[in-house]
This record gives sequence, structure tokens and C-alpha cells, in this order.
Amino acid sequence: MHISTKCSIAIHCLIFISVYGEAQKVTSELLSLSTGTNPVTIRNIISALKKEGILSVKFGTGGTKLNCPLNEITLYRICNALEPDFLGKLIGVHSMPSPLCPVGKNIHSVLNTSYAKIHEDLRSSLQSISMREIMDNYNNS
Repeated sequence: MHISTKCSIAIHCLIFISVYGEAQKVTSELLSLSTGTNPVTIRNIISALKKEGILSVKFGTGGTKLNCPLNEITLYRICNALEPDFLGKLIGVHSMPSPLCPVGKNIHSVLNTSYAKIHEDLRSSLQSISMREIMDNYNNS
């Protein structure tokens, strides 16, 4: 199972913006230095979070700000903004089982039932953790 490292980078950026965004202009170059990630990757992450309504970006002079309260930004919302079908890609089902085999012809429905439960549990768990909780952990570290 895999959730992209883009999610961790996005959380890093959101913490940085939350801590420093009011006092200074937060740019993709600055976030790149903090995260150790290519500025293009940072810009792609910022763009996805902007489309989701999590961030606002000033064009021209630059600078990124939070667009909503931290308690409204969940891990699920972040992951889904970065990779809209991340739950579907989390656990794959092999695509060509034999329709002639008793197991092969039924394996998709069997696995889809089990995997749907895993997806729902993960969705619920990711929705229960907000950036407010993450910021509290950051402030207590």
C-alpha cells in the first residue's frame, strides 16, 4: 500500500505557510528550500491545493496563504487534492484473471467487497485527522 510522498510534502508546506505565511511572503522557492523538493513539484502541489480551496496564491508579487481554517483541512482532503483516485490506486486488482477458472471469474467481486471496506476505513481515518491536530503536534514537538 502506498500514499505518495506528495502528501507529506504538502503537509510540510501547509505547516510552513501556517507558521510563516503572515510574517513573510511564502514562495515555491522558499518552500522548495524547506522541503528539499524541486520548485516545480512544489508549484504542482500548491496548484492542486489551490484548486481544492485550501490555499490562495498572489500572482505577480507572489506569496501563498491558507484559504481556510486548519480544522477544515483534513488529510483526506489533502491526499484527494493531490491524487484524486488515490484510494482506488491504493490496492490494485490484477486485470486479467481467467474467466474459465472458478476462482478467476469471481475474484474481482470477492476482492472488491473486501477492498471497499479497507477504502472506507482509510477514508474515515484520513478524514478524522485535520491540519489543526497536525499543527498542535508540531507546536508540541
